[in-house]
Amino acid sequence: MTHEPKTPHRGPAMTRRRAMTVMGVATGLPWIGVTDRSDAALLLLYQWDGTSLGSPSRLLLYHHDRATASRIVSECAAEIERLERIFALYRTDSEIARLNRDGHIEFPSVDLLTVLSQCQILSSLSRGAFDVSVQPLWTLYATHFFGGAAPRAEGPSPHAIERVRTLVNWQAIELGPRRISLGRPGMGLTLNGIAQGYITDRVTDILREHGCDRTLANMGCSEIKAVGRHADGRPWRVGLTDPRQPDTFAARVDLFDRSVCTSGGYGTKFEASGRFHHLFDPVTGASANHYIAVSVFASEAIVADALSTALYVTPPERGATMLTSFHNVTALVTLPNGTVERLPR
Repeated sequence: MTHEPKTPHRGPAMTRRRAMTVMGVATGLPWIGVTDRSDAALLLLYQWDGTSLGSPSRLLLYHHDRATASRIVSECAAEIERLERIFALYRTDSEIARLNRDGHIEFPSVDLLTVLSQCQILSSLSRGAFDVSVQPLWTLYATHFFGGAAPRAEGPSPHAIERVRTLVNWQAIELGPRRISLGRPGMGLTLNGIAQGYITDRVTDILREHGCDRTLANMGCSEIKAVGRHADGRPWRVGLTDPRQPDTFAARVDLFDRSVCTSGGYGTKFEASGRFHHLFDPVTGASANHYIAVSVFASEAIVADALSTALYVTPPERGATMLTSFHNVTALVTLPNGTVERLPR
């Protein structure tokens, strides 16, 4: 799962290219009006670009009035900023950073408790494939490859991996409204494999509360949620980037009241070949390489986000079975040879 804190100096190669691209929409200025008629009303398509948890983000929404649309988007941007103060590993003042530093946190926010509670459910249903306690593995690999000394090309030693892997256990996280604590000294959590999905859902909730029922939110390089359709009735169209050829698409999909999230080891690599990357198998402590990309489709972005990580690290023979535990969830997986398969088959 994704779990990197941003570092200003040497660190994993983060590609920053988008795993998904919104297709058929004008781009350029931060706010763009594209006229469309729906019934008798004139709607404008507005675009906002910013960041969420350090990744490029974009909102598209139809509205009759530019000033009102601007106020609504400002509210969304404020919500993103508020949630970063909870979930961002690269912020030393965030709740997740304080939890990792101290091993506990008193009176956690409702958002942190909600997300970690959802993590427990997803970890159970995925038989531990989704595990937010893999942060110590990130630290091990980052220290090995970027700690200053010339790294061994074969990665950390098996002994070091096994020692750190004993700190990875989602069941050792103790949750309660008054206190969240980590059951073992040295444990650490990352929510980078689920928090952007949660933020995406929150932003679309705000848009819906303001009556915006034709919107698309992309709160990162790989988390997209569509609400409604374009004003002329077309669904939102998304291109899923081929990780082997960044300028081409592995697939094009239409979204209507649906989310899609993509995970791939190419997103953050510890070395040039991509053999060692940020998506760790909690069972082995090694980077998973069953696929080169996994895109999951679900009603809620938080589910799609977490399951794209879980499916990526799950052995293929178990992946389709895992998805059947979730309602109305499908996936597109890209095998190492470039073949794209749909799950469940």
